[in-house]
Amino acid sequence: MGPWQAVVAFGSAFVAGAINSVAGGGTLLTFPTLIWLGLPSINANATSTVAIWPGTVGTIWGYRQELRTSSPRMLALAAPSVVGGILGALLLNHTPPAVFDALVPFLILFATLLFMVQEPIQRRLKISNPESHMSSHKSTRWLMGAMTFQLFVALYGGYFGAGIGILMLAALSVLGFTDIHQMNGLKALLGASINGVAAIYFIWARMVCWPEFVVMVIGAIIGGYGGALIARRIGGAAVRRIVIIVGLSMAASMFIKFLR
Repeated sequence: MGPWQAVVAFGSAFVAGAINSVAGGGTLLTFPTLIWLGLPSINANATSTVAIWPGTVGTIWGYRQELRTSSPRMLALAAPSVVGGILGALLLNHTPPAVFDALVPFLILFATLLFMVQEPIQRRLKISNPESHMSSHKSTRWLMGAMTFQLFVALYGGYFGAGIGILMLAALSVLGFTDIHQMNGLKALLGASINGVAAIYFIWARMVCWPEFVVMVIGAIIGGYGGALIARRIGGAAVRRIVIIVGLSMAASMFIKFLR
């Protein structure tokens, strides 16, 4: 890998880390960049996942204050994240991607639209926080539903990864969370669980290209931490607009790719 390839790889990972800390979708930048640099698609996907993962650690640290105020019940979502992440990684290595790739734009578009209408949904359901406005029984039922949804998100995340941030933000919205920074902190924590187990498998299966990884992991960490700081400064409303723009752009790009 020459100097200019290293600069391109670092830059894409830096921007991807910042995007992931705000809305998710950074994989749609790093994955095609690695293909453009000459990596086979499967290796590019695996390398992108492993390289971007440490950036989520930077994002978690950036949102550490918001995570301290989150309900401990939400940590239960880590279990389906781990299970789905490893199953998705296994699927990537053993199944053809055509059918699943065809579903990607629909999943991203659905999740983005759900995020856009979260406030009317919350008013209709008369909730603003699942712990204070639901009975214990109903709250547990909703948490089990969220765990089931998270399992499928993690399955997709371990397989490809682009858009899992949007999907998780949508799920947290319906559960009643309204603080975008707290939601992003939880999203980063769960995303780290999903991609962490997938990354371990990709390394074990020797699917990672290490020169590209070394350059991109540095950019992802710096971008992830910096993105969390920027998100807090520009405010929740601006971040929500970014989430919607990123989600719709991702869906459109995937539809175009699918139609081709």
